Amino acid sequence: MNNPFTLTFGREPINRIDRLEQKNYVINSFESNPPSNQVCMVTGVRGSGKTVFLTEIGKYFASKEDWITIDLTPERDLLQSFAAELYNYTGMTEIFKRAKLNLSFLGIGVEIDGTDPIKDINIAIRRMLQHAKEHGKKVLVTIDEAICNKTMKEFASVFQIYMRQDLPVFLLMSGLYEKIYELQNEDTLTFLYRAPKIELQPLNISMIATRYQTIFNLTDEDARNMAKETRGYSFAFQVLGYLTWNAKAPWPTVLSEYRQYLEEFVYNKIWSEISTKDREVLFGVLHAENNKVSAIRETLEMSSSMFSIYRNRLIKKGILNGDTYGYLTFALPQFEEFLRDMD
Repeated sequence: MNNPFTLTFGREPINRIDRLEQKNYVINSFESNPPSNQVCMVTGVRGSGKTVFLTEIGKYFASKEDWITIDLTPERDLLQSFAAELYNYTGMTEIFKRAKLNLSFLGIGVEIDGTDPIKDINIAIRRMLQHAKEHGKKVLVTIDEAICNKTMKEFASVFQIYMRQDLPVFLLMSGLYEKIYELQNEDTLTFLYRAPKIELQPLNISMIATRYQTIFNLTDEDARNMAKETRGYSFAFQVLGYLTWNAKAPWPTVLSEYRQYLEEFVYNKIWSEISTKDREVLFGVLHAENNKVSAIRETLEMSSSMFSIYRNRLIKKGILNGDTYGYLTFALPQFEEFLRDMD
């Protein structure tokens, strides 16, 4: 049997733990009549499973006969890509040809005799969406790793217009907290600020323990301890399982290699993306006594209002955990050891 775990980011693992509540929330929001939301955004730290979450929902809707699912990347011209994907979607090309949508000028469709070509990409998309609606189709667009660039802002602006025109479009985006926050706060994209945001929380420890116990034939206590080592971090769940499977030895024997994978695949990147002040706060958490917020603030010599800004931001980024009132802990496994090396 092949290793049931994977180290590849974005690839749907054989062994995964579904986020049923959050997944059902998106599905029910989009499927309700009328839909309660047409836009949802997913945030989480690197390795928390954002891409897999989008993939699962995309697959669900792709299996529905009345849905068209389109995956886009913000690194390309989103409107052009959307138009091309929609035109060439299985079964839709003939519908658009019969409707005499001449999109040859845009390099998307074929020349249609006796019909003037459409020269505006926005008009082309709107016409296609209108015909899709007439044929009982709904269109879901998924965008992974959304960023606040020119093409993303342009796409979001016209998407808002499509929704106002009662066209059957739905948008599911994922991205790091700071990228989504930047996009939401664009003056012309306030509708994104009101859209539901799903923050991917740690996986259920009991579910992880059950999965490890089944695969590695562990005792209840050992499975629970192995699961706790991951702190519910999706990538850590995969890495610890992957290394333990390959080692064919008890899981504690792979902890040094496990830490190395976390640092090289994720933590070094996280560290490079945070500000100097964020780093100071993290060191304050590391050195403060008993993880008390008061002790951390005293260590940093920082006012309550100033500290709250960084505290909240690092929690949103998925690096710190503030679930226990008055205390802060690290949300990511082995992150304390990583910080000690960086100190």
